[in-house]
Amino acid sequence: MKVLKNILKSVDIAQIIGSDSLEINAISFSSNEVAKNDVFVAQRGTVVDGHVYINDAIKKGASVIICEVIPESLEAHVTYVQVGDSSVALAVMAANYYGNPSKELQLVGVTGTNGKTTIATLLFSLYKEAGYKVGLLSTIKIMVNDTTYTTSHTTPDSLVINKYLRGMVEQGCEYCFMEVSSHGIHQKRTVGLVFAGGVFTNLTHDHLDYHNTFKEYRDIKKIFFDQLPKTAFSLVNSDDKNGLFMLQNSTSKKHTYALKTLADFKGRVLESSFSGMLLVMNQQELWSKLIGQFNAYNLLAIYGVTQLLGMEPLEALKIISNLESVSGRFEHLVSKKGITVIVDYAHTPDALKNVLQTIQGIRTGSENVLTVVGCGGDRDKKKRPKMGAIAAQMSDQTIFTSDNPRTENPAVIIEEIEAGVAAQDLNKTLVIADRKQAIKAACKMAVSGDIILIAGKGHENYQDVNGHKSHFDDYETVTELLNQLGK
Repeated sequence: MKVLKNILKSVDIAQIIGSDSLEINAISFSSNEVAKNDVFVAQRGTVVDGHVYINDAIKKGASVIICEVIPESLEAHVTYVQVGDSSVALAVMAANYYGNPSKELQLVGVTGTNGKTTIATLLFSLYKEAGYKVGLLSTIKIMVNDTTYTTSHTTPDSLVINKYLRGMVEQGCEYCFMEVSSHGIHQKRTVGLVFAGGVFTNLTHDHLDYHNTFKEYRDIKKIFFDQLPKTAFSLVNSDDKNGLFMLQNSTSKKHTYALKTLADFKGRVLESSFSGMLLVMNQQELWSKLIGQFNAYNLLAIYGVTQLLGMEPLEALKIISNLESVSGRFEHLVSKKGITVIVDYAHTPDALKNVLQTIQGIRTGSENVLTVVGCGGDRDKKKRPKMGAIAAQMSDQTIFTSDNPRTENPAVIIEEIEAGVAAQDLNKTLVIADRKQAIKAACKMAVSGDIILIAGKGHENYQDVNGHKSHFDDYETVTELLNQLGK
């Protein structure tokens, strides 16, 4: 049990009706999860206003209500705390409830459109390999040393974040690497956390179904850097035109990384193949198992973070050269008949273009590139024609298929993707809505030396159709089909 006034420390409070000396059990923002002596936080969500569920929460035993508007009818046994912003209050209270664990380790946040998962996950692997106890909060999973937990959001809610950070501290973790999404920033989930550093990767077309405009999307990302403390570092990709913008008004210690422009951490790709690439980082050569210019940026960011956290340069470079690709990020295999297959999470126009440019830079020119791609339902529709145009223009054969249609009609999604295809590229596109059949068709068409790109789902091992998730893994599926076809 915790005392309410301790949980409310640093919360911007307008008024308290009742006692702040109550002992409370837990904090919840879902009336369905409230139990006796809990605090219920009434948040204004994008779809639902939690204030509507205050009475339900009280009936289930809530003894404290955190709200922006005090209800007209009050219960004598309940304490009401009026705040300016319930989401901010929740984040601060969550940190207080778990003893502000972010202050007890080095927490580094990674934000941007592409590269967040790769950078955070590989930093986790690097520090683990270096002998440290370390944690990870990512799209794919949550890690506390060797223990894995599943996750459904890029940036979990404030209670989940602080719960796992406390677990990391108790397990002796010195570092935690965390993906920070624009949704998480906008919904105040990172308020109350003390970051040792922040990384900006890039900014391209994504999430405009949520943020409405690119400017709004960009400005929300910037809030993360504006809120970094003076003791923290910020590390931004200065080759991206938005990189230096992120640093404006930030009081953090500012650093840059780049392949094309002058930067604190400067890199260059010397050689590239499907087995890896030779890089120069701050005048030190190293071989990496990762592939593509976008991964060169990721590795530069990783190296920069190690240096800003104080790791010896040669130790960092040695471990970086042994890092393996993250699941579903340019994950590739070569079949027994010599067909190269690449499975990648590329689900934005820029990410798809990066992957196809990488393939174009490595191919000899005689082989065909066959791309299987779709777009998720209930997400940003504006990117669909752009992805269709890129896939068709940069591939020898493109098969448009279903991704995670969710509540949308897959055929309508595919039509919107096709709408972007230039007239001269239409003759090299096919539509096969069933994803397994689309992958099978690509496998049948491919001959020795050809390259198959399966884009959009990457690490995901499910397909979401009308709220029902059934098992589907691109890597597993293509491996099975190639074996069946004897290729």
